[in-house]
Amino acid sequence: MSVVAVKVLATVNAPYGTALSAEQLASKISDPASVDLFDPSAFCFFSEVDEGLQYSFLDEMCVDPMIASELARKFSALAGYPLPLARAA
Repeated sequence: MSVVAVKVLATVNAPYGTALSAEQLASKISDPASVDLFDPSAFCFFSEVDEGLQYSFLDEMCVDPMIASELARKFSALAGYPLPLARAA
């Protein structure tokens, strides 16, 4: 596992006691259903992971940045405050 994935997963998994793989998280941050389900792991990625690390993870996991940005925008609207990737949408 890459250093990027380790850092991201440590940030996302620790607060919720989960054990998501990088692939599972990549699926959640590119799936519109994550917003509808208020997925805490996806929200944690968009709100707690450093913006530069978010972009590195998207690139490494081949997640379309525009799709992730759109989800971040929707999570941002639900949360009531701006999230870094929401600015790119």
